[in-house]
Amino acid sequence: MKIAICDDEAAITEWMAEKIKTIYKNAEICCYLSGEELLDSQEKIDILFLDIQMDGKDGMDTARQLRKNGADTMIIFVTALEEYVFQAFDVGAFHYLVKPFSEEKFFEVLQKAVAQRKEQKNEKETIIISSNGKHIQMIPEDIVYAEVFNRKVVIHTIHQTVEYYGKLKELEEKLGDDFYRPHRAYLVNFKYVRKYDASNIYLEQGQVLMAKRNYPNFVKQYMQYNQRRI
Repeated sequence: MKIAICDDEAAITEWMAEKIKTIYKNAEICCYLSGEELLDSQEKIDILFLDIQMDGKDGMDTARQLRKNGADTMIIFVTALEEYVFQAFDVGAFHYLVKPFSEEKFFEVLQKAVAQRKEQKNEKETIIISSNGKHIQMIPEDIVYAEVFNRKVVIHTIHQTVEYYGKLKELEEKLGDDFYRPHRAYLVNFKYVRKYDASNIYLEQGQVLMAKRNYPNFVKQYMQYNQRRI
């Protein structure tokens, strides 16, 4: 997933980029400080946060040129003025954020755009695992849980089991916020959690994992995961 931000205020582009990375760690983020810079890049962008009021080529003209070039980018306009809202629809904008907007509103619009884009492209994010000299492509949402066993990381998916020499911490960083380590030896996908208590986590496939780490934090992050799915 490639997400771009085009705004002539560097502080705003940096803020948005940081927020996007908090929930989409594997997303490729591109930042541009002008419409000209964006158009010159000729990048194929999935989602674009585009400021309307910029020096040089403004956001509306930039969006029109993108459409003229055949781009199917999902455009989310960002501006301090509501008067452009009808023009936004003329270029097929996905949404319109009026400054100042809250972090909650930003995440709401971002998550809806990502979900719709994935549906449009019918694609799923993947990671690459190197095991026994082979590079194996895996879909994170198919991973039920991972564990450390005999100095190896063992990944249990809904289809197979893959083991390799590595660190569970590195896998955790790759997989992002949909996964949690309830124990130093386990990494669990929230998607497959059926129930839990302060001692154990019970998965849909019947596995029972020990939960020895911060229980309130697990509950908090599990609730946040469910909110992201709404």
